[in-house]
Amino acid sequence: MAASLQFTATPLNQLQFHSKTLPKHAAKWSTIRCSAAPPTKSYNITLLPGDGIGPEVISVAKNALQLVASLEGFNIGFEEMHVGGAALDAVGVPLPDETLNSAKKSDAILLGAIGGYKWDNNERHLRPEMALLHLRGALKVFANLRPATVLPQLVDASTLKKEVAEGVDLMVVRELTGGIYFGEPRGISTNENGQEIGFNTEVYAAYEIERIARIAFETARKRRGKLCSVDKANVLEASMLWRKTVTALASEYPDVELSHMYVDNAAMQLVRNPKQFDTIVTNNIFGDILSDEASMITGSIGMLPSASLGETGPGLFEPIHGSAPDIAGQDKANPLATVLSAAMLLKYGLGEEKAAQRIEAAVLDALNRGFRTGDIHSAGHKLVGCKEMGEEVLKSINSKTPAAV
Repeated sequence: MAASLQFTATPLNQLQFHSKTLPKHAAKWSTIRCSAAPPTKSYNITLLPGDGIGPEVISVAKNALQLVASLEGFNIGFEEMHVGGAALDAVGVPLPDETLNSAKKSDAILLGAIGGYKWDNNERHLRPEMALLHLRGALKVFANLRPATVLPQLVDASTLKKEVAEGVDLMVVRELTGGIYFGEPRGISTNENGQEIGFNTEVYAAYEIERIARIAFETARKRRGKLCSVDKANVLEASMLWRKTVTALASEYPDVELSHMYVDNAAMQLVRNPKQFDTIVTNNIFGDILSDEASMITGSIGMLPSASLGETGPGLFEPIHGSAPDIAGQDKANPLATVLSAAMLLKYGLGEEKAAQRIEAAVLDALNRGFRTGDIHSAGHKLVGCKEMGEEVLKSINSKTPAAV
């Protein structure tokens, strides 16, 4: 089923997922069936563990999805495929056709992480990160939602003063398939003086700005009714069009308070007074930077999920952290961002709101019981690894009834 930009669920026809012959670099389908009442719904999820800590955190999130599906009475079929560096090692390309085909025919995609030192010197088209750019483009997921909330249990983990960080709850809505990351022309060439130059193009069409702005207005309307559009309209023509287009839409949303802010000021204000923000909408590169900055207000990038949605087709759900190759395979990763990404997948991708709430409540419960991975650990709490944190979340899912979080 498609992830909807209006965050509504489209009814899904009955699907059955069976084992089938796959390429040697792909795993077989596995289907989770409810042991209580006969399930009435089935979903197909493509898992892309990727590189570094990706396989570790995806394993935890998969277990959470399996358990919550059995509790809520629906089926989940999984297909695990290579992507990024793992795909390069297996078949020589970062995004194999088999992986892309699996993603396109799925109801949702859950991604771990991509990249690592091993492939840093590859040519651009053979870098693991190109898989993510091509995947976003092929799926036409242009709206990236990145929540940043300081949980009461983790306020002391923030690098900001408690009175600054406490109560922060914001959403960054990032345009994902346009701007300087995709603009043409781009390349490395030589100028008239024989000097080597690199160049990229920041370009946006009005329709690209309008569609992401509408998502941002709708998101703000469901939150606290404040939208801040971030640009660099005092310098960049692309930003001038951005501000003009966003401003023109404001009349359609009289219940949403619109403001504008230059990106350099926004970066400063995020650490000076982050509670002033409710919903932020911005372009691809600014959103990439500001959402990572916002993540550290919460105490750790290992806590933040994201959802990437298009007008039709499956959504892409992933933690915003990287592959962390320095701790890969050491059971040190924080799986909670991926677990919360799975909750977003259930909510926005499948329309399974109660199942999403079970997972969100379970994460809070595990934190309330004092369990912490190294990135969020502080005195008086129990230091655990990735696997044990996942086990504690599963215990909480099993013991908790759905509750609004």
